[in-house]
Amino acid sequence: MTCLVLLVVSRLMPQLTFIWYCFVRPLTGAKDQKARLDKFYEGQADVYDATRRGLLRGRKTMLNLCAGHIRTLRVSCPDKRLVWVDIGGGTGHNIELMDQFLPISSFDAVYLIDLCEPLLQVARKRFAIKGWTNVHILCQDASNFELPEWQESSSVDPKGSVGFVTLSYSLSMIPNFYTLLDRIDYVLSSQDGLLGVVDFYTAGKNASLHEKAIGGESKECGWLSRWFWQIWFDFDNVHLSPARRSYLEYRFGTIKSYNGRNRFVLPFIVRMHDSLVIPYYIWLGRPRTADISKTCHAFEVEGGNTVGNCSPASSFNGAKENVTTLNMSPLELGSSIIEQQAESNAVIVNITPPLSSFHYQVNKPWRLPYYEHPVHKEFRTFVYSFTWEDPHVDVEHLELTQDDSMFVITSAGDNALHYAIAANPRRIHCVDMNPCQGHLLELKLAAIQSLDYPDFFALFGEGYHPNFRSLLDSKIAPHLSSSAYQFWRINLDAFSTPSKPFYLHGYSGWALRLARLIFRMAGVEKDVERLCDSETLDEQVQIWQQKLRPVILNPIIVALMRNPVFCWNALGVPMNQRKMLLNEGHAYAYVRDTLDPLLSTYLLKTENYFYLLCLLGHYTHASCPAYLTPSGFESLKSNEGNALNSFRLHTDSIYNVLRGLNSWSLTRVLIMDHLDWFKVNSESVDQEIAQLARVVASGGLVFWRSAAKQPWYNKVFERAGFHVEAVAIRKGSAVALDKVNMYASFWKAIKS
Repeated sequence: MTCLVLLVVSRLMPQLTFIWYCFVRPLTGAKDQKARLDKFYEGQADVYDATRRGLLRGRKTMLNLCAGHIRTLRVSCPDKRLVWVDIGGGTGHNIELMDQFLPISSFDAVYLIDLCEPLLQVARKRFAIKGWTNVHILCQDASNFELPEWQESSSVDPKGSVGFVTLSYSLSMIPNFYTLLDRIDYVLSSQDGLLGVVDFYTAGKNASLHEKAIGGESKECGWLSRWFWQIWFDFDNVHLSPARRSYLEYRFGTIKSYNGRNRFVLPFIVRMHDSLVIPYYIWLGRPRTADISKTCHAFEVEGGNTVGNCSPASSFNGAKENVTTLNMSPLELGSSIIEQQAESNAVIVNITPPLSSFHYQVNKPWRLPYYEHPVHKEFRTFVYSFTWEDPHVDVEHLELTQDDSMFVITSAGDNALHYAIAANPRRIHCVDMNPCQGHLLELKLAAIQSLDYPDFFALFGEGYHPNFRSLLDSKIAPHLSSSAYQFWRINLDAFSTPSKPFYLHGYSGWALRLARLIFRMAGVEKDVERLCDSETLDEQVQIWQQKLRPVILNPIIVALMRNPVFCWNALGVPMNQRKMLLNEGHAYAYVRDTLDPLLSTYLLKTENYFYLLCLLGHYTHASCPAYLTPSGFESLKSNEGNALNSFRLHTDSIYNVLRGLNSWSLTRVLIMDHLDWFKVNSESVDQEIAQLARVVASGGLVFWRSAAKQPWYNKVFERAGFHVEAVAIRKGSAVALDKVNMYASFWKAIKS
């Protein structure tokens, strides 16, 4: 019994030591910061790392993110000297962790700076075991740290001499944080410098315009959380007031920002209340003096898109004709719409820093800046995990060339990628009011840029990758906007759960899961697999007619298809489009005329990946969109992803984005079934088509699909100066219009 007690006590000793020094032993008699730190840690330095694993969350993620961004930032200057300064690094745990993501041998010099001698003694032992000769320990006050290489000569100016700085749970403990951050800004390289921070924080509920501009999903803290944790940590001289983070985000340009909650270390009864969960954040940034002209230039779309997508005047080289200059800060600009004074004029906005996180991205700026709007909060996730239009038919009629400038609805981005593979047009504007659809297309673009084909197909073909989080942080994140990274960091389970692959997520995932449930209840799961594996059309039709058609075309399923709630939440069919669909006939006939010709025309196993996905919940190598084929993937990835440079992702309404484009700047437009969503004779349709008439060049083409055989808005196009003609109109169940065959008609308008 005595041995058992001793064993329990020995195993609990690190935790007991931690509790004694952190919560019981008084911090009295210390005259300055160094004395306080030495007294606080002198008895617990040896157990520091063992007792902080659960408390100090996010350190590995921050270092992994930084490693990926460093590799990307240094592509243009691989031979430049790389110096890392880890401020408040204590026991050297961060440096040892970083070796997993970016070898310490990659750095010309690593400096660990801390004021606490007991912790530094642990670091010295750690580095001696590792045998690292390029790692140096400095016992200094962080706010005025000096590197030995600066002291070698009085003429050496340290400005811009450091490539990488980290603050891991140390910014909240440093009294002179203003001086510290100013000093870091001075010594950090403006060309390729990176600052990484992870720490505790608190924040109010009402975010400023600046906070909205740099992102920050779930940043706000409730009043109980704010006051409880500020008071709690203040006893140990850890300061969680918003000032530190606010100055950090003001002083530097934000690249990535993630707000998390530490639910691990508190007792269960406390964890039940979200207000008492410790907030922490991970943040990556660059000096605001960084050269972002290339990034900002990309935001000036087609000569000047000014709808929330403005860049600083410094991004322009030389004078421009017919330019109106407006001097505004980004906070004054917000998401307002700036009218062009004349159709042929561009508008340049001189923006004074701080800029949004979009401007400081370290790689290709696919996503145009957008400011959080109340409408965006209505979209909790993406509606479409896959695009429900047949791009093969589109390409037959688009007559695409490399000189075309396209305007498409983002959806899941599958079709936009198909057009890029087919012709590599000069520009592809992808527009969606739902920011989550933009996050999805961003993820695909970033994954194409950064991953090999097997990993890419695992994500978007099979919908599952066991190492998605690692791929996201180390490879994909440098190519994502901060907003997109936050979304996927919060939604890691979308690709990390084998029993619920990616395509079962989002609103469209509800329909796929319901289909699985229906097939399971009807006992036809094996028949579904046989249908998708059929080698011939005759075999496929036989299984369809005998086994699955009676299940899908039964009265209960047909009644469900008529339900407006199900139509919107599961199928993405809005109320007005549902009315158009039912005006063409009853639901039974619509489903019959949709599915019967498909199963007798296209083999699911090799030709029709749309319905294969719906039945299996994933794609196969033999049946998938073009971007998931080896050849399609390679055409997008080759030449350092040159084909991806054409993408510009807008997070706004179609009308607003059109207003921001120059006249005659588009040659091809595909608006899917978008106009079906409006009420008959809606004034908004007149306004939108009028903008299309302005921005589409003479001879340009506009395409749309409709649930109606003769959509009412065709006449609006004709009044606006378009010649309208039908590409195809569905006639019963004899012939499928395309591999989806869900729409009653397909139309083309030619700009006169």
